[in-house]
Amino acid sequence: MSQRERIPSPWVVDPSQKDGLGDLPSVNLSCTDPQLPFRFTFETVRPNVFRTTFMADDHPLPPHPSILPPARQLGEANPVVASSDKAKDVRIGDITARVDWAGTSPLVSVTIGDASVPIHQDLPHRGYAMDGAGVAHYSRYNRGTLYVGLGEKAAPMNLAGRRFELSATDSFGYDVYRTDPLYKNIPLLINATPRGCVATFSTSNTRGEYSIGAEMDGMWGHYKVYRQSYGGLEEYLIVGKTLRDIVTTYADLAGYPLLVPRWAFGYLSGGMKYSMLDDPPAHEALLALARKMKEYDIPCSAHQMSSGYTVAEHPPKTRNVFTWNHHRFPDPKGFADECHKMGMRLIANVKPYVLANHPEYTKLRDAGALFTDPHTGKSAVTRLWSAGGGESGEGGHIDFTSAAGFQWWYDGVKRLRAEGIDCIWNDNNEYTVPDDDWECALDQPSLSGLVSKKKNENRKIGFWGRNLHTELHGKASHDALVASEPDQRPFVLTRGATAGTMRYVCSTWSGDNVTSWDGMRGANALSLNAGMSLLQSYGHDIGGFEGEQPSPELLVRWVQLGCHSPRFAINCFKTASGDNSVGDVIEPWMYPAITPLVRRAIKRRYAMIPYLYSLMLQSHKTAVPPQRWTGWGYEATDPEVWTREIMEGETQYWLGDALLVGGVYEPGASKARMYLPRASEDDEGFINTNAPYEYLAAGQWVTLDAEWHGAGIPVLAKVGSAIPVGRDVQVLSAGEKENPAGLPLDDYRAVEIFPLPLQGSSSNRSSRWYDNTWYEDDGVSSVAKNKISEYTISYSATAAEVKVRFTRDESSGFVAPWKTLVVILPAGDERSVVIDSDGATVRALGTDDKGRKQFEVV
Repeated sequence: MSQRERIPSPWVVDPSQKDGLGDLPSVNLSCTDPQLPFRFTFETVRPNVFRTTFMADDHPLPPHPSILPPARQLGEANPVVASSDKAKDVRIGDITARVDWAGTSPLVSVTIGDASVPIHQDLPHRGYAMDGAGVAHYSRYNRGTLYVGLGEKAAPMNLAGRRFELSATDSFGYDVYRTDPLYKNIPLLINATPRGCVATFSTSNTRGEYSIGAEMDGMWGHYKVYRQSYGGLEEYLIVGKTLRDIVTTYADLAGYPLLVPRWAFGYLSGGMKYSMLDDPPAHEALLALARKMKEYDIPCSAHQMSSGYTVAEHPPKTRNVFTWNHHRFPDPKGFADECHKMGMRLIANVKPYVLANHPEYTKLRDAGALFTDPHTGKSAVTRLWSAGGGESGEGGHIDFTSAAGFQWWYDGVKRLRAEGIDCIWNDNNEYTVPDDDWECALDQPSLSGLVSKKKNENRKIGFWGRNLHTELHGKASHDALVASEPDQRPFVLTRGATAGTMRYVCSTWSGDNVTSWDGMRGANALSLNAGMSLLQSYGHDIGGFEGEQPSPELLVRWVQLGCHSPRFAINCFKTASGDNSVGDVIEPWMYPAITPLVRRAIKRRYAMIPYLYSLMLQSHKTAVPPQRWTGWGYEATDPEVWTREIMEGETQYWLGDALLVGGVYEPGASKARMYLPRASEDDEGFINTNAPYEYLAAGQWVTLDAEWHGAGIPVLAKVGSAIPVGRDVQVLSAGEKENPAGLPLDDYRAVEIFPLPLQGSSSNRSSRWYDNTWYEDDGVSSVAKNKISEYTISYSATAAEVKVRFTRDESSGFVAPWKTLVVILPAGDERSVVIDSDGATVRALGTDDKGRKQFEVV
């Protein structure tokens, strides 16, 4: 890419600003060079958030930022401001921000506490540069520390020392360790260190680049640089002591993760083959699939219906969004009703483009619903995926800034919903258009306050940001589902995403991955960066989307691992069979010898839904990701989490506060190596949830048994934690009003607790109480009508017994359908459970098939 940098200089306090060098926690500067009339602003918007802008009339701020500028909210914090002729210091609590404009370029630095070295500092004399039609921001690179975020980037998790394109593309069959870009464009970069954390976030939807210490210069030293292809810079600087501080504050600005329907935490099946079949027709194949799930006793909550249902019945057999192939699906509504009777919801694939042979292409073109090519003055044309793998045809993308395009999409989604489709799958929405000069219509009503009436209004898709359309695509699908069912939370699944997209969609995944052991391993790193970028209901196509079929061993390992992630789906397009149109699929029963192991893992997934769903409700309230880096919460207590292996984030992770999940990532391995982080000297360690169920002290590396045909991957429970569990089958959520499948009610709740075992006990800890709270709601209500209740299990253990307290806080108005609680001890724990609450009793239920004693609290 070309480089046309110019550094605006010198800088003075903007004479139009009344505060000048007063006591406000902000700075407004102007460049006095008439050829580079840039302006720079710095303002304090939260006690730990600073907003900077760098702009000029010909480099304006992002016209549709991914977040709107927040009002200043400092609460009870009282900034202490000190100024000189060429600098201003703002101190809030233990954070000090300094802006210095004595040099060539404004220099922002941020320090936490009394540290002698800033945690963030712009690069002197080069911090802010005009770069052609865009800008560049240079800052110091903190070597040897952890860099995470950017939505979705190639493994390992630590982004340090690498360069990334800020864009998105259809990276079919990508290499999880090398391919860039992937499907998301979220310019949030977090630098985590033992002494604190800092993040920078750009609101632009345009293309760009982040070089994170990948380049250096003998004169400039080690630096990182954010390059933005178009417009001026609007950037937020977020400071915190921990990663949790950063992620939660970022959510305050960008929006908290949306509610996800409870059923969506079950197994989601998929596979392009099913909806591509003509003989037997696809609807029969899909109903047969649902019946097989019942036959094999494998619960399944929904099917991701690939775009084969939209393929034209007659040549050219291309995909035409919002149409049905009536040979494959002669009665869409009747088919959907039959699926619902078997407990399977339908998630329909829709793509935001139309090929030239689409029945409504001419209508959309004439209505201005597609982009305009300024070179021809006509509707912009490009090649688009049309039929089988790699096949294409000419057509155009929907311009979601156009009123006609947005409305057409909105109407199409409502029509699908009326035909029985439950959820919308926004696919192929990365907007890989070939020319940034294509022009947008900009007449969609929600843009009215952002578009001027000037004849020379910049309408280029590059300036507005091609990924703005990914966001508006999400909004159109979301709004249509809300209009169809106002009282229910909408489920929109998206492949592409921006920061703004996640205000409208609730789930995403890592796209078209490849079947391999490395692919499974590297996917963990993608999940962890996604979670820290607020992509919380995130997962992978289990077993791999593209490539050869997984071996029985790899499939078992991947299912066991995938069951311990926020989203669990098996979906693929296996072109290895030689059929470019249909491909092959992964089915849970494809290898009879391992079907019992796959079934056991999936059933465990269903039993864990109360825990997984509680983590998602917590994420909705606090932005804390369900799947977390091993060092999350241990940044200041355990130096080992800052070692390279842990910072790579590939082999283990936290699932909530209770479970530390490992894995096996090579064939034939029967052992797994894990590190057990330590919170303090009093950390009481972990319990292996698999045989031999041993107690393990924190702060050490351990090697654990992990036979693939035995207990499976290692899953360790934190001593003192608790996991709410339910039935190991699909159940009816409390808020669902219809039950065509006759599902059992969600009226059973147990909690697995992990008291310190006798061999780890010490007399001074025998009276310690552990408190664990989980959350529940009705599973379906919209945010406006949703009520979340809290349930707390507390326990204390001695050598003879485990004493339990249980409280239900249903003051929200939601009352859980289960009436009693079953307490489950670890396998081999021979103690009894007694109740420490007035009016409650405990009844022993015996031992389950895993050797765990159970007690019912009534």
